[in-house]
Amino acid sequence: MNLSLAHYSHITEIVGDIVKVAVPELVAGQGQDICYGDLALVTGREGDSSLAQIINMQGEQVSLQLFNGTKGVGTDSSVRFLGHPMQATYSSNILGRVFRGTGEPIDAGPDLSHDPQVAIGGPSVNPMRRVLASKMIRTDVPMIDVFNCLVESQKIPIFSVSGEPFNRFLARVGIQADADVVVFGGMGLIFDDYHFFRTAFEDAGVFARTVMYVNQASDPIVERLLIPDMALAVAERFAVEEGRRVLVLLTDMTAFADALKEVGIAMDQVPSNRGYMGDLYSQLARRYEKACDYAQGGSVTILSVTTMPGNDVTHPVPDNTGYITEGQFYLHNGELDPFGSLSRLKQHVIGKQTREDHGQIMNTMIRFYSGAKDAEQKQAMAFELSEFDLKLLKFGGLFRKRFMDINVSMPLEQALDSCWQTLAECFDADELLMKQELIDRYFPQSTTAETAA
Repeated sequence: MNLSLAHYSHITEIVGDIVKVAVPELVAGQGQDICYGDLALVTGREGDSSLAQIINMQGEQVSLQLFNGTKGVGTDSSVRFLGHPMQATYSSNILGRVFRGTGEPIDAGPDLSHDPQVAIGGPSVNPMRRVLASKMIRTDVPMIDVFNCLVESQKIPIFSVSGEPFNRFLARVGIQADADVVVFGGMGLIFDDYHFFRTAFEDAGVFARTVMYVNQASDPIVERLLIPDMALAVAERFAVEEGRRVLVLLTDMTAFADALKEVGIAMDQVPSNRGYMGDLYSQLARRYEKACDYAQGGSVTILSVTTMPGNDVTHPVPDNTGYITEGQFYLHNGELDPFGSLSRLKQHVIGKQTREDHGQIMNTMIRFYSGAKDAEQKQAMAFELSEFDLKLLKFGGLFRKRFMDINVSMPLEQALDSCWQTLAECFDADELLMKQELIDRYFPQSTTAETAA
């Protein structure tokens, strides 16, 4: 029986934005064309219609999450199942466009209703179609390119707290990264943040290669759950069908998890840790595992923001995220922390796709900065400082100013040269404990001579 042709008006319960409707055919085994995640159209007594998504099926009862809320929806409303899941528009016409969580354009641009549609929320890629991550994405951010390289097909979050400039940093990476297409997904954004991202992409001249999916704080919460699936479905198509190198930017995955929690509570699900549902890990992994370097095609790389309430890394959202992703960038005090940040795939590109001195200079810079932190503690406790401690203190100040500040921008090769220059300004060549052939080739001898003079 084709249930998409029938209307159902036996609504048994309305809780928040969730409507429960009885479908007797399900018990009789005649509801094969109703599936979890499919869409339905709910029509109120005044003729107003609202899209909804099937979020639960139990017995003859089907639970629907309404996109526009249940205002005006009563028990005498009717429901018609559409027989397909949410779809996103995919064509070359979506580049430079802005969409809401339902896939509708919100930028007053041309109508796209006749363009091809693709289903969202599909399975992750068959491992046999993946290749090992081995290509670097340059961002011109020294703390990424030099110390924690971003690699194609990597999934990596930015851990931060409210009040930090993580959105400004995310926009910079999207603008400067050498990707073919940037797909942006914003969840629960205030208007100022949405306007900032759009203006930043337009002013930088990269809007023509960018697709934006935006759920503002005033929009229905169920659309917040659709944003990552919309962005990733389109990114996957660009990578598979056109061989593009796609960078997906998502902010903020904590807002996404909070939306999951709110829906779960409305569904009377038993919470697990701090009110979040027990499937939080699976829900996050379903999205992050879309990152892939295709054996025949392009790649999808995911860079997301995960805010940590109270700067608590053991909070369920960052804690579960850390088990899924391949490292993290730790942003606090307007700087990328070299100790909290980690890229587990950087060894696939350092020294292979980058300069021969990359690995050595990275390790040496971090070693000296660790020593600088120890020297700062000794200074704070009024211990007597050695001559080498003073060198470390000088190095620490230069390192923060030239590399850790997220506003610093320079190509990788220039950043490596700046590392050598910084070392030469603070230390003698025999204090570096590096391979002598690298010192002979890259250490600025003129700076040493000037210092000695």
